[in-house]
Amino acid sequence: MASLVARLSLAVVFRNTATLSRKTGPKSVNATGLTLSRTAVSSTTGRVLPKPDKVPFGLTRMFIVVIPFLYVGNLISKNFAALLEEHEIFVPDDDDDDD
Repeated sequence: MASLVARLSLAVVFRNTATLSRKTGPKSVNATGLTLSRTAVSSTTGRVLPKPDKVPFGLTRMFIVVIPFLYVGNLISKNFAALLEEHEIFVPDDDDDDD
C-alpha cells in the first residue's frame, strides 16, 4: 500500500514538473530549438490533405489591386492636407526649427 502511494505521488510530481517547465512540447530534432508542426499538411486523423488551389496570376493581381489603392490614398491625404492648411486648422510654423 505504501509503495502504491509513493508511486502515485511520484507520478503526480513528475507530471506537474513537466507541465510547469518551459518546453512542454515535443522534442525538436534540429539544433535550433524549433519544433516542426505538420498541422498545415495533415488532418487530425493523420491523413495528408490535398494540395491547395493555385491562384493564377497571383502576383499580378496583387499589383493590380495595391498600386491603384496606394495612389488613391495618396491623393486623398494630399487633398485633405491642403484643405486643412487652407482653413488654417493645421499650418506648420516656421519657428519650430529653433533647435
